[in-house]
This record gives sequence, C-alpha cells and structure tokens, in this order.
Amino acid sequence: MAGERVLVVDDAAENRDFVVNYILKPNGYEPLTACNGEEGLLIALRELPDLILLDMQMPKMDGLQVLEALHKEGCDLAIILMTFHGSEELAVQVFRMGVKDYVIKPFKVHELLDAMERALTEVRLRQERDTLTCRLEQSLSELNTLFSIGKSITALLDLEQLLNRLVEAAVYISGAEEGFLLLVDEETDELYVRAAQGIEEKTARTLRLQVQESVAGQVVCTGEPMIIGGQRLKIQTAYLVKSLINVPIKVQERVIGVLGVNNRLSDEPFGRHKLDMLSALADYAAIAIENARLFGAVKEERHKLETVLANTEDAVILVEESDAELVTLANQTARQAFEMGDDVTGRPLAEVAGNEVLIDLFHQARAGMEVARAEIFLLDGRTLNAHVTPISGVGRVAVMQDITHLKELDRMKSEFVSTVSHDLRSPLTSIKGFADLMPVAGTLNEQQLDFLAKIQRGVETITELISDLLDLGRIEAGVNLEMDLCDVGAIVEKVAQGQLSHATLKKQSLYWEIAPDLPPVLGNPLRLGQAVSNLVNNAVKYTPEGGQISISVAPADGQVVVAIKDSGIGIPPAKLPYVFDKFYRVQTQETENIVGSGLGLSIVKSIVEKHGGRIWARSQVGMGSVFTFVLPADSKET
Repeated sequence: MAGERVLVVDDAAENRDFVVNYILKPNGYEPLTACNGEEGLLIALRELPDLILLDMQMPKMDGLQVLEALHKEGCDLAIILMTFHGSEELAVQVFRMGVKDYVIKPFKVHELLDAMERALTEVRLRQERDTLTCRLEQSLSELNTLFSIGKSITALLDLEQLLNRLVEAAVYISGAEEGFLLLVDEETDELYVRAAQGIEEKTARTLRLQVQESVAGQVVCTGEPMIIGGQRLKIQTAYLVKSLINVPIKVQERVIGVLGVNNRLSDEPFGRHKLDMLSALADYAAIAIENARLFGAVKEERHKLETVLANTEDAVILVEESDAELVTLANQTARQAFEMGDDVTGRPLAEVAGNEVLIDLFHQARAGMEVARAEIFLLDGRTLNAHVTPISGVGRVAVMQDITHLKELDRMKSEFVSTVSHDLRSPLTSIKGFADLMPVAGTLNEQQLDFLAKIQRGVETITELISDLLDLGRIEAGVNLEMDLCDVGAIVEKVAQGQLSHATLKKQSLYWEIAPDLPPVLGNPLRLGQAVSNLVNNAVKYTPEGGQISISVAPADGQVVVAIKDSGIGIPPAKLPYVFDKFYRVQTQETENIVGSGLGLSIVKSIVEKHGGRIWARSQVGMGSVFTFVLPADSKET
C-alpha cells in the first residue's frame, strides 16, 4: 500500500537523501526528514507519521533518547532502528520500547523495504481492526433497539434466509398481498429483487427498476419512506398496484435498497403504524446486510492474521487465563520449535510442550501479573529470547524470537578478542622491556624522559585493557568459576581494608558497615572480591579529595544487598543506562584525565549475573553515585 508517511531521522545528509530518493519516493511513500533526534521528536509528535526510520547515534538526542521521549508521551508509532552495530542487549532494549525492527548499516534496499513492509502491515491491520470494531459496535447498538421486533429472527445466521424472513414479517405485520426487498445495483443504477413473497418467481427474477424512473427509485433518491393508496400505480409494464409502502434501507446514511409491500387486489390503504413497523424492519434489514458484509470482512482479516502468525519467524503461544493453562493458539513456528504436533488447541501447555523454562515463564507471568522474560535453549541447538505477557480477559501470550545468530556473533566476538589479546602480549612485553632498558643504555635528556614515560604509561594502559578483556572473556565463559558458600561480609571487609590506603592518599573517608548474621551466598570468593574491588576503586577514582565513600552489606528478602555510595562527580541521567556497557566511559570535563579501560563495570555486571544476582546504579551530577547489587542467599540457609 503506497502513500504512507515515513519520517527519516538521521544526522547524515547523505543517508537521508539515499533513503528518501532511492527507497521511499520510488516506492510511493511520502517522506519526512529530520537531521537530529530533537527535531525528529518534534516532527514525530506533530505529524504522527505511519513509520519512523530512526538512526541510533545523533547529536542533541540519540535514538534511545528519542524512543524514551516518545514512550513517555504515550506515542505508539511504528519505528525501525538504523544502526551501525547490533547486539542482543540493544535488540532487547529497543524492542521493549516499541521498536518493530532494526537494520544494520550499511543495509541493502530490499532489506529496509522488507522491514518497512513488516512494520506497516502491523499498522494497517491495527487500523483495519479498529475500523471493523467501530462498525460492529454500531451494528450491535442498532440490533438492541430492534430486539423486540426481530426477536424471532435473531437466531438466523444465513443472510438469504434472514432477508426472506424479513419480507415475510413485513407482509404479515402489514397485511399486504406482496412484499419485496430491492437492492441498488450501483453499476447499472437499477433496483433488483433480493427477496420476495407473493410475487411470481419469474416476475421477481426479471424485475429491474431504474432508480431515476421508478416509485421505489424516488425513495432511494430522497432517502424518505413513501406510502400511497387510493390510486393505481405502475410498478412495471403490466404490473399495477392499488396501494404500497416503500421504506429506504440505509447503511450509514446511504440508501442501498428498498423494503416494500403492496396490494394489487385489495382497496384497503396502509396506515402510518404499518409504515413505522416496516421502517423498523428496514433498519433491521440494513443491519443484517451490513453485518454480513462486516462478517465477511472480519473473516478475511482473521484469515490475514492467521496467515501472518503462520508465516512469522517468531514463535507465538497463547494460553487461557485459568490455572489449567490450556493452549488457545500456537503458530507453526512454535509447534515446530517445541515439537508440539498439530493438535494442541484446548490441551494443557505442560502436556504439549515439554520445555521446563517455557512452562516456568508462564507460571511467573501468572503469579506476578507482569511480563516474564528468559532465554530458552531448544534441543536443536537454537536459542529463543522469550517474553510472556499477561493480557486481561485473554490469557498469557508468549512471543519468542530466534537469537541464535546473535549468540553466535557474541561468541565469535569473544573468541576474536581473546585471540587478539593473547597475540598482543608478546610485542607489548618487548616494548616494555626495551623502554625500561633505555635509561641503562645512556643518559636521556628531559624531553626523552618525558617521551619514555608516555610510552610506559601507554603500555601499562594497553596491558590493563588486555587483562580486562581476557578476564571478562573468562567470566562470561564461566571458566574457573567454582562455587562454594561465601561470607559476603568478610569479602567486603577484606576489599575495603585493601582500598583504604588509596582513599587515604586522596584524603577521602572510607568506611563500611556490615550487618551481623548475614546469610551465606553460593559464589566464587575471588570473583566477588573482584566485583567489590572494581566498584570501590571506581568510587575512589571519581570522588574528589576530601570526599566520602561508604560500603554497606545487609540481608533483605532472602538476598544479600551490597551498596557502594560515594560523594563524587556523579553521572548525567542520559548516560546512566550505558555505564555497564563494554568500553563505555562517561566523557565529561571532570573525567578526561581519569585513566580507565571502560571494562570495569562490565566485569562487575558479568560477575554479579553469573552469581544469579543483579546490579543497578543511581546517580545525580555533583551529588555522587550509589552502585547496588544483590545476590541470592543460599537456599539451604534461608
């Protein structure tokens, strides 16, 4: 479907021009453009385009900030993200914020067009669904007003039988000799018989009246009912009547036909009461005809929806709200992924799908009444990113995306980093060795000593980075991560004692408070100490001289909570969501002289998550930061 408005938000003019001139315009889309995130947000809120193509890295507001602003405004627009890099974490984050798809730059024309078509198809289906719902509500309202008249007819679903019954009712309540229901043929501008009673079959089959030249046609043209008696009227050649009632059949104020009765032999005229009754039946006929059309449209839309679900790559499972968790719907992708077979509707989920993680996700969604998420590993080696959402009045629906390729990319990346890091150690060792020997070889002047110091600092920085990369790779792979019962309080106290001298050098106050009777946790003492050490070391580095740093450890709801608070420079709100990303460093005037690899917090996050915990940060610029992580207490001790 052409003509949809597409907003392109990208700070690179050449990217905008390419998308507009070589993708949107040639394919019939109406383009809107914005050169940065802030302008894109304003245009999106003002114009409400059908689709937004959103760049990730932009000045003023980046892609994620635009998404957050749109979400805050309650603006539910179809969005496709355009980015130079992709990751599982990015995909999950943007999909949670309403992004329909994302493409990796540089992309091919057909890739973007396919993504646009998928997103716009969903928008069109939603619009069509809303339109159909509105029409059905109107029809139901009309049916309620006519319930007393059409009570005996409401059980009929067949349109042909219903219209014939309506004509029979019209003849009966009016006492007429004949009755008919005529519809307008818009192509020929004629009225033809759709149902009739008392009229010879041959006459009914051949009867066609010109709208502009017939009595019934006047009703179509004026939209007003007509009652005539006491005179002979010619309906058609050799077809004369003595009295008649014609009432319009209207659908949304448009006359689509005429319901009529007449007397060819009796001289008795029709009264106003009978006209009112026929008008009510005509309204019912209009509703029946329109409902039949809507029913056909709904069947068509349902067929489209079923086709979409059948052909989507995402696995979809819907279960009813009851505790029995009976399957209402499972598309082909889901049935194949979990080897469910074809006959699954109405059967318990646990019976047709043997995956314990999937079943547990549905249990979590029922208990918490909020979205439950997890990764599901299939027997064929694939990995699905699953989230189960409770929907009031419907049940719980699981949507699962295949992220096997993302997992493989992450594994390849880790292997590459590990290989390169190992290969760099030998030349770095040589550089460091020769740099250390230079003062021995001869006297160096002041400038040479300065250059030498910079070389040595650079080697130390790269060596630290390589060590962090290798360390992170080992943590993520679970290498040497033997678990045992640990006393978190003792680990924290040991780290604090070790960091005390660093804080003292900066005239900082470092103190810690450890609650008594802490439950043990199942963990690796070395790695947990590394996590606490990284957090305390960061607090010391980013807190000015004379500042304060505090560490607290306390139990809470079957967990052990560790919090490191400082009075440092703080983190801007826009940068806070990214502090745990690999290689991300907050770039401000205060941090430009602080050395770091950008991997410290990533290592902390990996360690905490490997121990089944979670970590988060709160901060305010100029007021310091608080990094908190929780670890599950050992179940045997709680």
